[in-house]
Amino acid sequence: MLTLLKIRNLALVDELIWELGSGLISVTGETGAGKSVIVGALKMILGERADKGLIRTGENTCTIESVFDLKDPAEINAILEEGGLEPCEDTQIIIRRSIGTSANRQFINDSPVTLTLLKKVGERLVDLHGPHDHQSLLSQERQLAMLDAYADNELLLNDYRSIYRVWREKSQELEEIQTAESASEQELELLRYQLEEIQSANITPEDGEELQERYHRSSNSTRLVELSAQAVTALTCDDGILSRISDLQRLTRELEKYDPSISEKLSSLETASIELQDLEATLTDYAEELDINPSEAASIEERVNLVESLKRKYGPGIEDIANREAAISDRLDNIDNRGEKIEALTAALARIRQELETIGKKLTNQRKKSAPNLAKDIASQLKELGFKQSSFEVGLSQQKDPGFHGFESCNFLFGPNPGEPLHPLRQIASSGEISRVMLAVKSSLAEQDATPLMVFDEIDANVGGEIARAVGKKMALLGQLHQVIAITHFPQVAAIAAHHFVVEKEVSSGRTRSRLYPVEGEKRIAELVRMLGGGGDQARAMAASLLETPVS
Repeated sequence: MLTLLKIRNLALVDELIWELGSGLISVTGETGAGKSVIVGALKMILGERADKGLIRTGENTCTIESVFDLKDPAEINAILEEGGLEPCEDTQIIIRRSIGTSANRQFINDSPVTLTLLKKVGERLVDLHGPHDHQSLLSQERQLAMLDAYADNELLLNDYRSIYRVWREKSQELEEIQTAESASEQELELLRYQLEEIQSANITPEDGEELQERYHRSSNSTRLVELSAQAVTALTCDDGILSRISDLQRLTRELEKYDPSISEKLSSLETASIELQDLEATLTDYAEELDINPSEAASIEERVNLVESLKRKYGPGIEDIANREAAISDRLDNIDNRGEKIEALTAALARIRQELETIGKKLTNQRKKSAPNLAKDIASQLKELGFKQSSFEVGLSQQKDPGFHGFESCNFLFGPNPGEPLHPLRQIASSGEISRVMLAVKSSLAEQDATPLMVFDEIDANVGGEIARAVGKKMALLGQLHQVIAITHFPQVAAIAAHHFVVEKEVSSGRTRSRLYPVEGEKRIAELVRMLGGGGDQARAMAASLLETPVS
């Protein structure tokens, strides 16, 4: 669940530190108090693009930080590792966004990440729904995923997709070989020439930096020998460094006769003498190795010219030449052995297609078996949410060709009024209706949905008091399996929550800011009375009654 949300300098919020618990959490407050800032902060955590206009006036940067405690981080870790990040060390994941006037940055566990990766992670952590946030529910692909979750098709679907990937790969390979027939004789001649040119060069990894170093030494060998000889002379001549070191050693030995205690302090001189003698030997050997004969130097230069020529044609690097050789070889092999390969691939594709259809049929049967049960569950939930005579169906349509998700597409069909035809959810215009349908679907799939946090942003808008109470009960029941945040104007919803927070505006030192605080006891009753729109004993008694009404 989300355990901590920190917001700094976002719109009217100068600083907010929100520690959250489990279950259903209600957030209330006057219109314009700043409830939307919380939703905006969560959307940024989900990877939504940031608007610099949201930075609090007078500030240069705003930050949002969230801490999630995961029951099982395996799925999140897989996404992080795929994105090149270290997995979570424990069950905690920290997400931080920084929006500045000049640059935006985002971090997961203190490692910088792209918005694309943040969005992938965010989708697994938070499911946010408002009056206009229903794209996931309206997507036929997502609807099929919901049906598969309800039918417990995960293992079957994974097996299907494994075979589907092989089928697609082999299909593309066959298509590539079939197009190889169009290769002209001129193209074939060029390909064979290029392959012969690369293979005859016998390029090896040593033809990279190592060859360049040998060439550099051979082309500068005369100067290198001169410099080495001068260095040896500086060490060994009558007035050279080694001769002076010897004089210094005689002086220090004389010192030791008069004061033996200085012996230890002069030991570095002996070391220096030995190291300088080693240096002289090393430079002498180096000069001898540099004695490259003209034919060897010419051979190195010729090799360098050959490698550079191949780099210009097939490079820019040694590895690129090797890759080009492999590509040309494969292309020629496909052309020369086209008939045999087409025959083998066609036979393999037939076998794979048969496997795909066998497992696809099992998947189809599971879906057809579960679709009516899911529709029945959702219809039951809808009746409790005020759609007393509504109809709901989970429609499946067979596809001609197999797809990544199987042999059929899915369409949720809804009819809110009796006697009227059912329509796809995407054709429902009322945001109030689609919000309640979404809640019914979420309630039916509560046990299968692995998303830790669900956020409902005023989805109870445009409904009556009794329906709002039913909406609240549904969210409270969801809160038994998930952490749920409900931003609401309805006291019936707020009263049923396990935790209640209020957002309000205040003016301090001439600046307006939003603050959020928990309410309990009398303060919670006072907030419910405000939401009921009146004061007095009657409103207070009603607020207290709402708090005492059980969820079930």
